[in-house]
Amino acid sequence: MIQFGISRCPSGAQLYVSEGRLRTLGSPLVVLLLQATAGAASEGSSTGIVSLIARSTALTFAVLGLLGLLSVWSWGIFLYKWWTFRRAARQSTQFLEVFRRSNKFSEVQAVCRSLGESPLVGLFQTGYAELTAQLRQNATPDAPNGPNPRAPAGRPTLKSLTAVDRALLRAATTEINKLEKRVPFLATVASVAPFIGLFGTVVGITIAFQRIGTTGSTNLAVVGPSISEALIATAAGLFAAIPAVLAYNHFSTRMKLFAAEMDDFSLEFLNIAERNFT
Repeated sequence: MIQFGISRCPSGAQLYVSEGRLRTLGSPLVVLLLQATAGAASEGSSTGIVSLIARSTALTFAVLGLLGLLSVWSWGIFLYKWWTFRRAARQSTQFLEVFRRSNKFSEVQAVCRSLGESPLVGLFQTGYAELTAQLRQNATPDAPNGPNPRAPAGRPTLKSLTAVDRALLRAATTEINKLEKRVPFLATVASVAPFIGLFGTVVGITIAFQRIGTTGSTNLAVVGPSISEALIATAAGLFAAIPAVLAYNHFSTRMKLFAAEMDDFSLEFLNIAERNFT
């Protein structure tokens, strides 16, 4: 029990504590304060993400490396397809302006080379090639009007508008396949990455239980690092999967818009061909 000695002086009551007793009272507090500071510092350094990764097992390193590779690859595809789709949309707008302003298909054909990123250019070139092939077959000296004798003299006619429609459908399928190139990989990353992270989590928890069995202690200092490694693997899997899901949904919507635009253009092309060559 600590006792305090009190002495009186003319100025009033003052508290007097001997130097030895003050040292006895303060030393436990100082020791506890130093231990708490050291514990906090060691805990902060041991729970840092970089230090946890540095202490990870070889299998955890492999999981994190694979997830990092998938993430970088998916981000590269996202940036490339975003630039490609943006350029294709801009050139499609320019192509439609030229197509609707021109009076001849030959004028439109002349600008196709400079707007090759647009999927509408592929449709037009395929339809124009089929149209030209049929008109050349029907333009003979003996039958200048082709199979339609009621057509005005010198006017070329189509043999089959259905064949032009089929050519446009094939071209649309080809253009859609070009737009979809590399996009399914984003769906693969979105589906697989969480399970890869979960695999790393299971491995980390298994190692934690092995350490508990080896040491016979459930202290957090023993099992904490393994659990932290497991959670980092889960976080890495989500970090790779979430952007891939968003990118895949974005590009899927854009491809539907391109497909609808190509359908509209095919109908417009067929209407012009039917009106002028049948």
